[in-house]
Amino acid sequence: MNRRVAITGIGVVAPEAVGTKRFWDLLTAGRTATRRITFFDPSPFRSQVAAEVDFDPLREGLSPQQVRRMDRTTQFAVVSARESLADSGLGAPDLDPSRTGVVIGSAVGATMSLEREYVVVSDGGRRHLVDEEYAVRHLFGHFVPSSIAAEVAWDVGAEGPVATVSTGCTSGLDSVGHAVELIREGTADVMVAGATDAPISPITMACFDAIKATTPRKDDPATASRPFDRTRNGFVLGEGAAVFVLEELEHARRRGARLRAEISGFATRSNAYHMTGLRADGREMAEAIRAALAQARTSPQDVAYVNAHGSGTKQNDRHETAAFKRALGEHAYRVPVSGIKSMIGHSLGAIGSLEIAACALAIEDGVIPPTANLHEPDPECDLDYVPLRARESRVDTALTVGSGFGGFQSAMVLSAVDRDDR
Repeated sequence: MNRRVAITGIGVVAPEAVGTKRFWDLLTAGRTATRRITFFDPSPFRSQVAAEVDFDPLREGLSPQQVRRMDRTTQFAVVSARESLADSGLGAPDLDPSRTGVVIGSAVGATMSLEREYVVVSDGGRRHLVDEEYAVRHLFGHFVPSSIAAEVAWDVGAEGPVATVSTGCTSGLDSVGHAVELIREGTADVMVAGATDAPISPITMACFDAIKATTPRKDDPATASRPFDRTRNGFVLGEGAAVFVLEELEHARRRGARLRAEISGFATRSNAYHMTGLRADGREMAEAIRAALAQARTSPQDVAYVNAHGSGTKQNDRHETAAFKRALGEHAYRVPVSGIKSMIGHSLGAIGSLEIAACALAIEDGVIPPTANLHEPDPECDLDYVPLRARESRVDTALTVGSGFGGFQSAMVLSAVDRDDR
């Protein structure tokens, strides 16, 4: 457990921002990427807005065969992994395939392809017995979530441990946390890890409509996501991916890698309480935060930025505010907190990894992204939620958290590697 883990590469596919630089530019400018859904006619649905990625897989370097074989979710993951490897500068001389692994998280997997194929093989849902003659030949790959991680492993040449993590909306944190543990225990020296989801489909919209988790606000899509605002009324669905190259710190130093941040602590908890409900006191999230800080050997007073889950639902934002106060004490009132879902929506399993990317970039650039659309702060959410505009501030330690249906609560601590080494 003395082995330390650094991020040496970042790759991002996000709404209106394919590529890490565009992603960071969007966040620090406080721009929102939410709009009326264009993938299908959203008129029958309660929620009609989303944060879509403008994505052409051929333009991003995938072959026609890969495009036919892969669901959009997998395409995001492969493109992000390629960018992260290029960003890391990790090449053949330093890459031992047997000591390199892959962990990819996803909440709903190949939802878009599966729904599209069901419509085809069931004649629009009119046939109970589907005709396999009409199914796409790669349907099995869409059906099996492990194919996402397998495709990334094939693309990067990883022959070490490979896994898919699916823990709902904490998948993006948990996948990276699992990869970090594999490096710490000595199973691997390099892990390509992150998460991806492309859930903007009729079946997903119907599911969230049914439980009224997404916002019905459709008159002004750019302001529909309002974390911590008094007028918030649900989240905006999004899509995207973020994938990292994680390296054992000395392995990275030996090759002179750019050390973007260290992942110094990770913990996850379950509330064993309710599929969608959250206890008002935030106890389980607070326990995850405390455990992650303890693993990082960091005190609450050292945390310089908190990236909130910030879904924009009434109960989550109150629950999260209570958890920060419970875990960080009086420091909760002094530390800046922001929610980037206000700009790029909630991409389910992928969002945790996108938020890790935001923390690493905040550490590197000394800029804290804002919470967009926060015009009327909720009196019950009375912390410094960095409304509307980014803020310049030195960040040596960042905390990011996630909360998922099923009671999952995860927390991760990122730290600046000694400034002289960066």
